[in-house]
Amino acid sequence: MEAPRPKKINKILTAHGHQRVDEYYWMRDRENQEVVDYLNKENEYTQASLSATEGLQKTLYDEIVGRIKQDDKSVPVLYDGYYYYTRYEEGKEYAINCRKKGSLEAEEEVLLDQNQMAKGHDYYSLGDWEVSTNNQLIAFSEDTVGRRNYDIRIKDLQTGEVFEDLIPATAGSITWANDNKTIFYTLKDDALRAYRTYRHVLGTPQEEDVLVFEEEDGLYDTFIYKTKSKKYLIIGSTSTTSSEFQILEAENPTGEFRMFQARTPLLEYGIDHFEDHFYIRTNMAAHNFRLMKCTETATTFHDWVEVIPHREDVLLEDIEIFRDYLVVTERKDGLIHLNVKRWDETEDYYIPFDEPAYVAYTGANMDFDTNILRFGYASMTRPNSVFDFNMADRSKELKKEQEIVGGYSADDYVCERVNFPSHDGVMVPMSIVYKKGLKKEGGNPTLLYGYGSYGYSIDPHFSSVRLSLLDRGFVYAIAHIRGSETLGRSWYEHGKFLKKKNTFLDFIAAAEWLTAENYTNKDKLAMMGGSAGGLLMGAVMNMRPDLFKAVIAAVPFVDVVTTMLDESIPLTIGEYEEWGNPNDKTYYDYMLSYSPYDNVVAQDYPSVLVTSGFHDSQVQYWEPTKWVAKLRELKTDNNRVLLHTNMDAGHGGQSGRFRKFKETALEYAFLIEELGVNY
Repeated sequence: MEAPRPKKINKILTAHGHQRVDEYYWMRDRENQEVVDYLNKENEYTQASLSATEGLQKTLYDEIVGRIKQDDKSVPVLYDGYYYYTRYEEGKEYAINCRKKGSLEAEEEVLLDQNQMAKGHDYYSLGDWEVSTNNQLIAFSEDTVGRRNYDIRIKDLQTGEVFEDLIPATAGSITWANDNKTIFYTLKDDALRAYRTYRHVLGTPQEEDVLVFEEEDGLYDTFIYKTKSKKYLIIGSTSTTSSEFQILEAENPTGEFRMFQARTPLLEYGIDHFEDHFYIRTNMAAHNFRLMKCTETATTFHDWVEVIPHREDVLLEDIEIFRDYLVVTERKDGLIHLNVKRWDETEDYYIPFDEPAYVAYTGANMDFDTNILRFGYASMTRPNSVFDFNMADRSKELKKEQEIVGGYSADDYVCERVNFPSHDGVMVPMSIVYKKGLKKEGGNPTLLYGYGSYGYSIDPHFSSVRLSLLDRGFVYAIAHIRGSETLGRSWYEHGKFLKKKNTFLDFIAAAEWLTAENYTNKDKLAMMGGSAGGLLMGAVMNMRPDLFKAVIAAVPFVDVVTTMLDESIPLTIGEYEEWGNPNDKTYYDYMLSYSPYDNVVAQDYPSVLVTSGFHDSQVQYWEPTKWVAKLRELKTDNNRVLLHTNMDAGHGGQSGRFRKFKETALEYAFLIEELGVNY
């Protein structure tokens, strides 16, 4: 089967006196049947191109799904006298949300059976769910398209009745006031930006809902939550570089929200409440953030008092407050550390972790009045585990370790943490995992993963899915490149705006290091990234196509300049603080110099598999579609360029516990075939 050849219609795009011609601009019309037909042809071509791997895809899918404990259950969380948990039933795609009153021996109460709720839908995602203060009602949100627009409904937990109240197309989050009849929610504008917060009273039509706040600045998103103390409702407005919060007592939902600290350029902060103080994590005079506090009557940041000072070598990521303890999530040398402090200053220590690369995080800690901290832990060789840690005597209890059906031993695998020099001499960390016994003789199939944007750090997590590669001799590596916050806030700031190319050059240096150190060679090396990581894939392909044999670009953000000039597209305006505003010629020229779509040229490229979602709200389907067409047109090799578009899903891919791995099996089969791995 020959690759589809889309028609070309010249569209001239002009900015700053500079013209670009986009021959595939017409693909943006999702209502055009010709566009849908073309996407279906691309899917047929991909299926035909990979037909020789159909048996392998089934084998991979069966392996991946076969490792999952089908009748699994989460660790119960005690909250307001009830133990909450989710469980799965064998063969079913979705979770069942449950609780038991007072004791784990009590009768189970099913809150939401997502399998029943998903019936009749090709896609289903439960967004948020929140139980009222009196424990009698549950409000929940659900998306049946994949566009991340959620309908909110309310259910009586005593009778099972789902009320007539329906709030469509919300941002998904739900916050109850303390009166058990009022909920707050947020709506999105046409660009899918959360911008209006409403108050809804149970039993009233949506038309009577009261607008309590509208965020008019397109750079900001808004949201609402209730503090752990249950005393305050908080409306937040945040951009990439500044924050603003308003507060209101949760007992008084019809009251007026009052400003906590008005937005100030480059001032970021977040707030929580305990007893008679607010606790503030902020970058005020602290680029790696510090912790401050103020009384409930404070009016500006001038009233804030320091609790934990700024440290140059430690990023303060989060806090968890208890009556006698404060737990601080810190990042140092690229790894997470959990610091436990007594409020009376008689204890201050770190929970010990002894692997070279791991991820740790605080879990669901709903209760103030306890000495038990729930936290999670995993590494690239250790499955996900949940612990209850006694902060008083420092003992810990393993509550659950992810079960790998069929057996698994961490001792069969090796994890390494290395540092390599980038183009400017800066040392960049990388986490690597492979099966014990692997020889570093330059011929191992290797998958290098990267992201590097928004300050989001890809930690060295465990993946049972990844075992299907490791057990076939793969090396798997995560490059902790600039644009993340792996080494603190400056690590992020040196990978954005006019320093974005550091992200790409760090990744290239990672690939060069892996080959120089004989983990692999350029004919056995593949790379993978999604969304902004797909931008990374596209930029690196243009800059150094000779380094890689194969590429997987998932829902890739590749048409940077055109998207960032179009304020009608979801997320565009808010993204100015990540990439820059191309209405400024300086940023326009810089974006244009790396935008993957604009820099495709006549040269040899690696084999590429591109995935997309027709209902994607983050990266519109036409970006990867146009990119594939342009790559095929201009490349000078015979390597494959394949596009797989999920016509029933969005940015996160297919829904369902098992179905989503059909796409993973497709991706892995592509890699295995391209890298010439025996299977």
